[in-house]
Amino acid sequence: MNTNQEIELTRDVEAIQIPSGEPIALPIGTKVMIQQSLGGTYTVATQSGLARISSADADALSIDTNAESSAGKTAPEKLAAEGDLEGAVWEQLKAVYDPEIPVNIVDLGLVYDCQVKDRDDGSKEVEVKMTLTAPGCGMGPTIAADARNKIISLEDIDDAQVDLVWDPAWNQDMISEEGKMKLGMI
Repeated sequence: MNTNQEIELTRDVEAIQIPSGEPIALPIGTKVMIQQSLGGTYTVATQSGLARISSADADALSIDTNAESSAGKTAPEKLAAEGDLEGAVWEQLKAVYDPEIPVNIVDLGLVYDCQVKDRDDGSKEVEVKMTLTAPGCGMGPTIAADARNKIISLEDIDDAQVDLVWDPAWNQDMISEEGKMKLGMI
């Protein structure tokens, strides 16, 4: 996949406008430039600003997601198979990105709590409390939905609830050392 190369969409695509979080339609033939490709989503620059395209629409960018996926079990799948469901969930959360920041939500320090719970019927549920870098971020529901979808994609997890919280307020000190390195802060 090439970034900084203009791509013409091969079909109509429903995208999310950044930073408002509003849905937008990008018609066939729209010219875009991929700015970021992380966690299975694509942040693209359009004439009307940034937009986020999901992996389900990667074909419209002429990207073959099957070719990009690696063979064998992923780290979360391996952890789940070993019985470490909480570790698997944390790994899944590391595959969720703010579309404007090239650091996952865990290393950004946005995830405050993550618990795997056993339900009375024997099923497993995950409860996550996370925040955003700014309370007014329109992408909040989209990022939370991404986190939920990544979690419930794990075979042994039956449901997940991702709540946005604002206390304590996020600050840059919450970014992990790895995240700070990626952002050029150290």
